[in-house]
Amino acid sequence: MKQVFRIHWVAWVIVLFCVNEVYAGGYQIYEQGARATGMGGAFVARASDPSAIFYNVAGLGFQKGINVLAGMNLIIPSTTFKGKGIMQPLEYSTKSAVFTPINLYGSYEVMENLVVGLGVYNPFGLGTEWKELWGLSVSGAYLGSTKAIKSSIETWYFNPSIAYKVNDELSVGLGFSYVYASAYISRNILPNAVKKLELDGTGDGFSVNVGAIYKPMEKLSVGLSYRTTTTVEFEGDVKIANAYVASGKTKLPMPGFLVVGAAYELMPELTVEGDIQYTQWSEYNKLSINFNRPVAQLGGISNITEIKKWDDVLAVRVGGEYTLNQQVTLRGGLIMDISPQPPSKTEPMLPDGDRYNVTLGGSYKINNNLSIDASYMFLYFAEKDAKNSVLPGNYNSLAHIFSVNLAYSF
Repeated sequence: MKQVFRIHWVAWVIVLFCVNEVYAGGYQIYEQGARATGMGGAFVARASDPSAIFYNVAGLGFQKGINVLAGMNLIIPSTTFKGKGIMQPLEYSTKSAVFTPINLYGSYEVMENLVVGLGVYNPFGLGTEWKELWGLSVSGAYLGSTKAIKSSIETWYFNPSIAYKVNDELSVGLGFSYVYASAYISRNILPNAVKKLELDGTGDGFSVNVGAIYKPMEKLSVGLSYRTTTTVEFEGDVKIANAYVASGKTKLPMPGFLVVGAAYELMPELTVEGDIQYTQWSEYNKLSINFNRPVAQLGGISNITEIKKWDDVLAVRVGGEYTLNQQVTLRGGLIMDISPQPPSKTEPMLPDGDRYNVTLGGSYKINNNLSIDASYMFLYFAEKDAKNSVLPGNYNSLAHIFSVNLAYSF
């Protein structure tokens, strides 16, 4: 019985800290501005609105006056699972859900060539809920369906930044982020059991982002941006049947990533950009959870370690922007994003797969100071074959992301 409790507890803790339906590689959300998203996120070489705070802080150096950008995403994911081998009869799907991460940026030209800014945004988070979740015995035999898992994670980045334009060709920037995160899970302990297990934890961390943009000629711009890994240590209470049983701690990396890109003006109305992103997902090597005391209701365990061994990966982004007239600008983009998750480590709450995404977007200038940006992204996840002995099967995922931002300049 202790072994059964141990297996199920591992599953629940993994659910708690890996609850994203993913949109960029792993559990990163790269969609942090409607203009950039409309171009497939290919924005590091221009970063020409206040979302530069996320994409490439050096872009602030070329911006004038006071600028405010505020918006949100509507993210609509879905995943299905079809079992193989011992899981052959089983088919499951996630419940319908809509998530609404926000972004808010502001920049201020302190003096000529010196610009400061502040960004507040949600680059990791969301949640997942299956209509049903399978259970397994120690031998791997199917036990029956449980009630659906409910879980969520949310991160807030508070990112003050500064950029200095060295000359008309070169700008450099630096940012510092305080990261606050919270997580929650609620579910029944075993199939058909009546006791509810709850976890509620919070954590924080810090990161640094740097960037540079260089314009060697009038029509060409190249950019580089790097953000360091943020390791968040979560700490919270474990409750069973509404009664406190222990405290728990774990660490989860928000991996660092390097982006390089180049933008070129093909004609006065049309600019294209291509970016390559390298993400340090190997930081996610294992997930260890430690309790402040043995938990009798979970078989007397005091810690859990789950090996992950994710891989560093690349993503390629290509986008374009076409100025139709003084009021309307059109955008489009393509993304190829490789999954860092090995097939043997694929699990129900994070069934990641290689992505091939298409984006469309546009802007409408309401007046000289106010404009609105909007975009749509369709994410197709290549079928993922979970090659493990516990939950063998195939995962298929899709997602739709609608983004909107209002921009105001003083």
